[in-house]
Amino acid sequence: MASTRTGTAATRVHVVSDVHGNARDLARAGEGADALICLGDLVLFLDYADHSRGIFPDLFGAANADRLVELRTARRFEEAREFGARLWAGVDGDRAAVIEEAVRRQYAELFAAFPTPTYATYGNVDLPHLWAEYAGPGTTVLDGERVEIAGRVFGFVGGGLRTPMRTPYEIGDEEYAAKIEAVGEVDVLCTHIPPEVPELVYDTVARRFERGSRALLEAIRRTRPRYALFGHVHQPLVRRMRIGATECVNVGHFARTGRPWALEW
Repeated sequence: MASTRTGTAATRVHVVSDVHGNARDLARAGEGADALICLGDLVLFLDYADHSRGIFPDLFGAANADRLVELRTARRFEEAREFGARLWAGVDGDRAAVIEEAVRRQYAELFAAFPTPTYATYGNVDLPHLWAEYAGPGTTVLDGERVEIAGRVFGFVGGGLRTPMRTPYEIGDEEYAAKIEAVGEVDVLCTHIPPEVPELVYDTVARRFERGSRALLEAIRRTRPRYALFGHVHQPLVRRMRIGATECVNVGHFARTGRPWALEW
């Protein structure tokens, strides 16, 4: 993507996470930047702010979405799974196939909105096995890998850790820690989930602690990147804080605000 700025030699990168179906604003997210970084969760399965939006209400209606959110917010996960299973029992066709078809429709629109260049990693609600089909030549997908952008090294680790929610791309703690280790020392550490710090993992609207990574927290303390960027928690107690020498920034507000976070050097 060619920068539209003039009169400066600085590099500007825009960072988004938790897009959740917001293709309209995603198409503008790279304007004025030299590159776009996306930290995952492209799919909109259920909008907790507007229960009429997403794959689930499209299939089962807003009233059933209201009930599912109520159960999940109360941390009654087993009841939520049983409620969902009863609804899915009335759907013709294989559940996984129905969801994949809906995800494909969203991915076709969202990946087409990515500017060039885009560097992206998976969120916990994404389906990684589909990304290669939709990522064009201007989009680089990274997970447990590094890339250099204008002299700075960026490391990427996608996905989330296992939770009672059982979202599509959750992995074990050891596997996640291995990806963090593979990235090593970088200038900017880009992950979908935050480090395990209470202020960064508590969602004030969902009223629960999301899972953060202790391995990520330990890596930040040990390797001291300039920035640690992440999303996943949509309404955290704290959006920005320092851990030692590292500025930690939650950029997971894109679905609601449509505004990327900017990094310039």
